[in-house]
Amino acid sequence: MDYQQTVNWLFDQLPVYQVDGFFKYKVDLEPIIRVCNHLDNPQNNFKSIHVAGTNGKGSSSHMISSVLQEAGYRVGLYTSPHLKDFRERIKLNGEKVDEKFVVDFVENNKDFFLENKISFFEMTVAMAFKFFSKSKVDIAVIETGLGGRLDATNIIKPLISLITNIGLDHKEFLGDSLTEIAMEKAGIIKNEVPVVVSQHQRDVFSVFEETAKNLNSNIFLSDSNTKFKTDLKGNFQNKNISGVLKVLSLLKEFEFSDSIIKNGLLNVVKNTGLIGRFQVINKEPFVICDVGHNLEAFNEIYSHIKSIKHQQLRLVLGFVRGKDFKKILDLFPKSAEFYFCSPNISRGLDIKELKNYSKANKLNSTFYNNVKDAYKCALFNCNKNDLLFIGGSNFVVAEIL
Repeated sequence: MDYQQTVNWLFDQLPVYQVDGFFKYKVDLEPIIRVCNHLDNPQNNFKSIHVAGTNGKGSSSHMISSVLQEAGYRVGLYTSPHLKDFRERIKLNGEKVDEKFVVDFVENNKDFFLENKISFFEMTVAMAFKFFSKSKVDIAVIETGLGGRLDATNIIKPLISLITNIGLDHKEFLGDSLTEIAMEKAGIIKNEVPVVVSQHQRDVFSVFEETAKNLNSNIFLSDSNTKFKTDLKGNFQNKNISGVLKVLSLLKEFEFSDSIIKNGLLNVVKNTGLIGRFQVINKEPFVICDVGHNLEAFNEIYSHIKSIKHQQLRLVLGFVRGKDFKKILDLFPKSAEFYFCSPNISRGLDIKELKNYSKANKLNSTFYNNVKDAYKCALFNCNKNDLLFIGGSNFVVAEIL
C-alpha cells in the first residue's frame, strides 16, 4: 500500500469516534498494553509530559513543545485529531512523521492489529510511541484524546502531568457532570508524578486534590498572572500560558532561560506547525477559523471576536450531533449573519435542526448543503471591514483549510 492507501486502511478498520460517532468507550487499557508489548514497549524509552483537559490541551501541548524546541531539544509531539493530514498527529520538532514510517509501521503490524481487533486510536498512539522511541527524542509531549483515565495514551509514566480545563463535553462517554468528567481527566495523575492544574475551577479542583493525595503526587496550581505572550490568538491563551509556565518550572532535567521561554511562546505556529487555532486566513475582510466546538470554547471565542474591531459579524457554522449548538448560538448578537452548513461526515448535525432553531429565534441566516458553499457565499457578501468566523466543529475548519 502507498501512504494514502495506508491511511485509508487505518480509518476503515473500525468505526472511528471522530468520524462516525459509533466509538465504544474502552473499559480498560488492555488493548494498548497488548500492542505496546508486541512493539517491545516503546513508551518506556523516552521521557514525556502528559496533557489532558476539555479545552486548551492542544494549545498547551504545542506551547510546551515550542519552548523545548527553542532550547535545542529533540521534541516529540502527539496530538489529535488532525485537520488536513493524518501525520499532523505525530511530529518531531514540528515536522510531521514521514510517510514511509507510517506505511512501514502499518505493514509490519497489520496482521497483529487485525487478529487483536486493535482500534484506530490505539494503532495511532502506538505508532507515535514507536516513532518517538526510534527517533530518540529527548522528551515527548503527549496529548490525551478522549478523557484521560481510559485514554490509550495513559500507559506512559510522564515526568509531569498537566490538566488544563474541565467542561461539559463528550458527556455521553465521560459523565453528565463536571465532577464526573474531572474524575476521568484526573486519571492521568500518576503515583509520585507531579500534576499541574492550569485553571482553578471551584467545582472540580477538590477532585484533583484528592486524587493527587491518594497517589502521593504533588499538585500545583498555575499562577494567574503571566508576563509572557504567545503568537496564538485569544485572551484565553493566558490561562494556558500559566499552566505551561508551571510545567516548565518543574522540568528540572531540562534547561531554558526566560528568553528561550519568550521566543518559544511567540513562535508556536512556526515551531510546531499548529493550525486551526484562531487562524487568520484572510485580512480584508478579516477571516478567522477556530476548532473550538463546545460552549466553554465558544465563550472564549466570542470574547475575542468582540475585541476585534469590525463592521458586520458573519459566521459560517456547522456542528456534529450531540453538541449544545443552541447555547452556542445564543452567545451571538441578533445582528450577526449566520451561514449554516453541515460538515461532510455521517454524524454532522442535520441542517433541518439549524433551520428550525434559526426560524424560532429569528436569526438572520441562510443554509447550505456543504461547508465550502457556505464559505463562498459568506465571503462574497463581506465588505472589507467585516469579520467572518468559521467554526463549530473540527470538520468544518478542516474542510476550509
